[in-house]
Amino acid sequence: MANNSNLGAAKAAKNDEFYTQYADIQKEINAYLEYNPDVFRGKTVLLPCDDPEWSNFTKFFAQNFEAYGLKKLISTSYAVESKRIKDWQPTLFETESPYYDADKSRTHGKIFVLDKDINGDGRFNINDLQWSYLNGDGDFRSDEVKALRDEADIIITNPPFSLFRDFFTWIMEAGKQFVIIGNINAVSYKEIFPYIKEGKVWLGSSYFNGGAAFFIADATQYDPNKMSNQKNAYFQDGQFLWRVNGVRWYTNIDHGRRHESLPLMTMEDNIIYSKHKEVKGKQYKHYENFDAIEVPFYDAIPIDYEGLMGVPRSFLDKYCPEQFEIVGCAEGDSGKELGLKPYPRELKKLNPSLRDGQLYYIDENGIPQKPYARILIRKKQ
Repeated sequence: MANNSNLGAAKAAKNDEFYTQYADIQKEINAYLEYNPDVFRGKTVLLPCDDPEWSNFTKFFAQNFEAYGLKKLISTSYAVESKRIKDWQPTLFETESPYYDADKSRTHGKIFVLDKDINGDGRFNINDLQWSYLNGDGDFRSDEVKALRDEADIIITNPPFSLFRDFFTWIMEAGKQFVIIGNINAVSYKEIFPYIKEGKVWLGSSYFNGGAAFFIADATQYDPNKMSNQKNAYFQDGQFLWRVNGVRWYTNIDHGRRHESLPLMTMEDNIIYSKHKEVKGKQYKHYENFDAIEVPFYDAIPIDYEGLMGVPRSFLDKYCPEQFEIVGCAEGDSGKELGLKPYPRELKKLNPSLRDGQLYYIDENGIPQKPYARILIRKKQ
């Protein structure tokens, strides 16, 4: 997934088997604990789409079960046959277990539960994890997994990116707290953006390096030699790591970084002050089809402008609800609902990419420019 073609290929093959690194989970979860040390205390945590034979989420929470004061830990996995994995053999973990059932191994999901000290050593940890087969394939949309969702207090996982809309809706309809991983493009989805605008959902605390994550992946599914950059896929400690762009944590659990104000720049003489050389020293542009200015980078947001501003989606990494109001999403139907005027059709000859429902401005050469996906914000007084 180093580029869009790789991401598209993964979706077409229904291959969403990308596992999160332990250190990335630890970094994010620690942020919630620093803000509220009791955030998990007495809670039941559900980790759907998560097989601890491969995934680190169950391992992480099992190892920290007592430290976090958890009441119960549940994780579920999806049936191998449903994931359309051809060359597959059950692990020794499964075949050497007294619960192993060859008839169910490919067609049934699994459930893993930690809520008691089964080995009698006086501790709750991964050695006390019990498992059995689910009645069905483990699809999160099944009644069986929905019942587990309804039992849980907090849902945490890296869901299949190709099903992110459905998974997000599945969580919100149950009114649960959550921490999940998704693509930054999801902020503009009609199923998700209203929650972000209303302050009911926000981005997580930690950053993946450069806005991209290295996930543990199945090396047989990809040819790294076809990637534009060889550094985007490599082996480390026997694991194949695959770079996925534009990855973010999504949550409705509070963390400290969310309340840190963003340093702002002056707008003296309408000049942009930014570390980005391509815009530094240029003037702010006013959109032709909406009363707002174009702010190309979040470090160029002016402190002395009271009107609406169009900012990149990456602004949400720095969004402080006490400092800014999110007004809308300037994309497609959402943009039309905001009142973005249609572009004059004669401009299509100058820029074929123009679309109704999206912002545009005229550059120094008189060419209409359509900035990539913008969120409209206003600075609070």
